[in-house]
Amino acid sequence: MIQTDLRQTLVIPAHNEEALLPRLLETVDVARARYSFGAGAIEVIVADNASTDRTAEIAAARGCRVVPVVKRAIAAARNGGAAHATSPILAFVDADSQIHPDTFNGIERALADGRIVGGATGVTLERWSLGLAASYAMIVPIVLLTGMDTGVVFCRRRDFIEIGGYDERRRVAEDVAFLWALKRLGWSRRQRLTRLRSVKAIASTRKFDRHGDWHYFREMTRLAVVRLWNANATEELIRKYWYDDRG
Repeated sequence: MIQTDLRQTLVIPAHNEEALLPRLLETVDVARARYSFGAGAIEVIVADNASTDRTAEIAAARGCRVVPVVKRAIAAARNGGAAHATSPILAFVDADSQIHPDTFNGIERALADGRIVGGATGVTLERWSLGLAASYAMIVPIVLLTGMDTGVVFCRRRDFIEIGGYDERRRVAEDVAFLWALKRLGWSRRQRLTRLRSVKAIASTRKFDRHGDWHYFREMTRLAVVRLWNANATEELIRKYWYDDRG
């Protein structure tokens, strides 16, 4: 039986996230309880992307709808979850994140404005250091220049369908390509992306915990150099850093 009173669906792509998914779902429960239309108006879908741990079991026990996605790609997981949503608003967040208590209210207010095509909440980090601050600062000018951000990304479901969702040919940066497509759609309608800086999500620093607080500069430089010379090596680097590394 399909619920007709749903207003928003939160899609969480997850591969072997048994350690950090419960932390995210705790914050989702708080935000659902704060939602002005009631917790029941929020659906949570965990797109289980070929997990071999207890991710699906944990999600189901917490009342989430679990959607298995076999293709091992973050874009495919996002699309797979969204394909099962029926609400008019879609939102996406990574399984290692935490969301702000007023996230769903902020999204509701934003999309009540016909001048807004979608957007993101932005993020703060779960811990800070000089290396983390430098990495964060490197991204800020791009955010300010493009108006695109990260965190909880959201849009109307009809617009998600119109732009074709996330590009599953992309192994990384699928979120950037998605927001560019949404931004172009907005231009055609005189709409714009928005950044909900008052409800920032908290981003995990687990990559920095594992590889060091300055590693981002090293890895991005390495990726840029490798991409110039060997496409196969680029794919291998992407696989190791973004897909096989669970640190």
